[in-house]
Amino acid sequence: MKTIMETLLPLFFAAVVGFTHAFEVDHLLAVSSIVTRRKSLMMSIKDGIYWGLGHTSTILLIGMVMLVARVSVAEGTFHVFEAGVGLMLILLGAHRIWKTWRHEQSHAFAHGFKNVDDHNHHLAYGVGLVHGLAGSGTLVLLVMTELKSNVDAMLYLLIFGLGSVAGMLLASGVFSLPFATKLHSTKWVTTGLTLASSLLCIVFGVKVVYENLYGA
Repeated sequence: MKTIMETLLPLFFAAVVGFTHAFEVDHLLAVSSIVTRRKSLMMSIKDGIYWGLGHTSTILLIGMVMLVARVSVAEGTFHVFEAGVGLMLILLGAHRIWKTWRHEQSHAFAHGFKNVDDHNHHLAYGVGLVHGLAGSGTLVLLVMTELKSNVDAMLYLLIFGLGSVAGMLLASGVFSLPFATKLHSTKWVTTGLTLASSLLCIVFGVKVVYENLYGA
């Protein structure tokens, strides 16, 4: 019984940590910028799932390299990764503002706010991939010190990743509610929420870049 508990407890902890990890500020800002382009709640939720899958892909890849090959990565490298996440947030926010401006100029809002569901989730998956770089080294190093078996360590990272998928699924669903067709607000409210989310992405992205390139 003790052995089973010793095995299951770290995995349960990994799921909880992965779930809460999805609610970090940079993650929420990124997904809020992504789902503003959706008019379907289900498409937004799928974006959250794909974000989590991209995040998990990077975590597992770095985990395999560091755990199996025993390759160490300099701490400064992860500061660069973090700065990359900041740059991505800036680009996400700027791109969303540009798309909103284009819709305004082409009178796409003439009959109410309309997002375009392109039925692919490449953006969400790519954003998740980049986010997986940030903080992944610290996580893997922590797992390496606590779990002696490579199999247990990779299982921990996988469960962590699945927890983050569940967390972002919930977050993307909540953030998409003001933009879903059945709940959609007046034009100025929806546009205002989109611009606010985009500006927050840019401001926070600048902060992350500065802290990791100049304040580290």
